[in-house]
Amino acid sequence: MIEYIIAKYNYWAYIVLMMIGFYAMIGKGNLIKKLLGMNVFQWAIILFYVSTSVKKGGATIPIIQNGHGPVTHAVDVAQYLNPLPHVLMLTAIVVGVSTTGVALSLAIMIYRKYKTLEEDEILQSEEYEALKPEE
Repeated sequence: MIEYIIAKYNYWAYIVLMMIGFYAMIGKGNLIKKLLGMNVFQWAIILFYVSTSVKKGGATIPIIQNGHGPVTHAVDVAQYLNPLPHVLMLTAIVVGVSTTGVALSLAIMIYRKYKTLEEDEILQSEEYEALKPEE
């Protein structure tokens, strides 16, 4: 059992990173710390997906030499690495960077309006109370 846990050390590292990011998103009151926690969580997921595409014995990417002619032999798929997780995670990186940029610009606007980035202080401010609908 301990050999199995040691063999999958990278997955345990991703779980620890995810929990650190999750704690920062849930447990912290500062909006920038929440944003950093979201980024740590996202990068843990990206690293996890990239590591799932690696396999022992995989020597190359799936480009077949002289593959445009008639097929004369069977292709051994065990010797090729899967490029799909890498491609998907490139998209996730672009989305993450744009999300971070929008979140930082919102944090700047929140700071200009409320003069703080602490969630509790914002929720107790008079400006925020004025935005609530009357019941």
